[in-house]
Amino acid sequence: MTRLTPVDPASATGPTKEVLDQIQKKMGRVPNVFALMANSPAAVKGYLAMNEALAGGSLDALMRERIAITAAEVHACEYCLSAHSQMAKAAGMSDDELFKARQSQSSDAKADVGLTFVRNILLRRAEIQDADIKDLHEAGYTDGEIAELIANTALNLFTNYFNIIAQTENDFPKVALAFPA
Repeated sequence: MTRLTPVDPASATGPTKEVLDQIQKKMGRVPNVFALMANSPAAVKGYLAMNEALAGGSLDALMRERIAITAAEVHACEYCLSAHSQMAKAAGMSDDELFKARQSQSSDAKADVGLTFVRNILLRRAEIQDADIKDLHEAGYTDGEIAELIANTALNLFTNYFNIIAQTENDFPKVALAFPA
């Protein structure tokens, strides 16, 4: 049972209604995470703004989904794993690549190094070594792309923690954690 009360999009007003209408229009529905997050229009708007900004960055949709899937497995967030598995498949990710992302890996050499970095950020609580940055540069990452790896990791940290704390009811096709805590 969720720990927060979802905002009913049908009865929402003001800024909350505006943001939920925007989500409804874009996604065709209001997923539970946004109904809960909408208790604070500032929180949901902040998430949406950062997500939109990063979607216009250097990392493509598949890499952003790989990061989300890696983070969900590391944090044992079944809601995010389920949501991002569906989005990754919609973006064209193969089942094999999806499973690799769940292990912080990729068959693409550059993406593999990036996911190792993401996992290290999460597990080491951002205590990154010079060698980690060197590995990224050697794999072909620019400083801008490294900044986006960090930003995408932070965005997913927020949604993982939000859903774990709120105990968001999963309204996506359920994907069980491969490595439950």
